[in-house]
Amino acid sequence: MPELPEVESARAVVERGALGRRIVDVDDSDTWECRPHAPGEIREALLGRTLVAAHRRGKSMWCTTSAREGDDPTADDAEGPALGLHLGMSGRILVRGRPEADGGEEQEGGDYAGRTGDRRKEEWYRFTLRFADGGSLRLLDPRRLGRVRLDPDLTALGPDAAEVGREAFRARVGRGTLPLKARLLDQATVAGIGNLLADETLWQAHLSPLRPAGELDDDQLDHLRRVLRRCTRAAIERGGVHTGEVIGHRRAGAHCPRCGAAMTRATVGGRTTWWCPQEQV
Repeated sequence: MPELPEVESARAVVERGALGRRIVDVDDSDTWECRPHAPGEIREALLGRTLVAAHRRGKSMWCTTSAREGDDPTADDAEGPALGLHLGMSGRILVRGRPEADGGEEQEGGDYAGRTGDRRKEEWYRFTLRFADGGSLRLLDPRRLGRVRLDPDLTALGPDAAEVGREAFRARVGRGTLPLKARLLDQATVAGIGNLLADETLWQAHLSPLRPAGELDDDQLDHLRRVLRRCTRAAIERGGVHTGEVIGHRRAGAHCPRCGAAMTRATVGGRTTWWCPQEQV
């Protein structure tokens, strides 16, 4: 599944290329991707509006929408619904520009956007917004694991992993007997950390994924938070969590790129986990 850095790249693409463009058509005919909405329900809610802002918390992304032209700006329902765009395991957002202004150049963000050898079948486009200027926003999702919905519920999510404060991180992560990696993967604790980002962060922090989360003292938790923020920024800048320093060594027969010890594998928090038994304690 795309993790925080991939979703942030998709959010940034929407912010750069799709805001303020009037929606003149919507293809919401994929009943699985757009569940529980009936075909045409999202279309009816969005026609004539614009995307005002693109937001993200953890792996969840949504856009606020404007009132329609001519609506009473003081009415309680003047602003439009939020449009939730969940990328699933293989989703990407593609925004085609204004043909007259920039030749219709396309930007993309999401699961390893712009990868070499990319193939795109028309049926993989599960949701489309078409704009009055001739451009579009499309959700490309080969595995059909994404989700589009109006006014998504975010109440179950903890604070964003890239923004969580020191005291909140200490209180949320440093508690209980749950293995540290399992605690980090819990989206209600901190939102946005997936399997690869967790392994990279714990390797960078020299902490075992098996260590009970409640055993860490405040200094260790502060260090872990700093490393998490650093790893997250690096993954965003480099194009995704797959660019982490230890990620290529998460396999049988591989060795720690720092000390050379054989990497260890186990299942932690329901996910395949790799770590250095020599340095991660």
